[in-house]
Amino acid sequence: MSYAQRRRSLWLLFLVGLLLVAMTARATTYVRLRFPDLVHYASAIARVRCVGADTRVENGEIFTDTRFHVLETEKGRLPASIVVRQPGGKFQHLYSHVEGAPEFRIGEEVYLFLWGRPGRQFYVLGWSQGTFRVHHDTLSGKETVTQDSAEIPVFDPEVNAFTKMGVKNLRLDVFQERIRREVLRAVP
Repeated sequence: MSYAQRRRSLWLLFLVGLLLVAMTARATTYVRLRFPDLVHYASAIARVRCVGADTRVENGEIFTDTRFHVLETEKGRLPASIVVRQPGGKFQHLYSHVEGAPEFRIGEEVYLFLWGRPGRQFYVLGWSQGTFRVHHDTLSGKETVTQDSAEIPVFDPEVNAFTKMGVKNLRLDVFQERIRREVLRAVP
């Protein structure tokens, strides 16, 4: 086999390999979930405090199971403690980051829009879209919430473009009232 034939064969193998990698690669693209949709599709909505996490590998993928203590439930029925599974995390010397999958810190309080059922692990509906961080202002004592997806471009089919939208620094009492209003609207 001549040098030119070997070179052409290597390029062909490289391009086939690149094509196979591209076919198996997974990208993260979100379709916007409006607030009423989040409330409607969530099986539970709760204010929770992160108390710990465990990371494991299943079928070659890294997952993090985060444990939360339930502080307040706005929708659904939840036990005193729940486990929420998210893709990604750190396992031994491996680190997997999935764009848009929320990460939690021990002691942090968040509102989560959950999908799942008691007795099993839950998932955060819409990942960053269903995660609302609670912020405490130490000077005023006031609390606000900010949606994780407020800074992430999300595909909005109504305008056929990627936009940054979401809840930012909303007073907690206003946020809770919005949830309660949407929960009542869904009740027949």
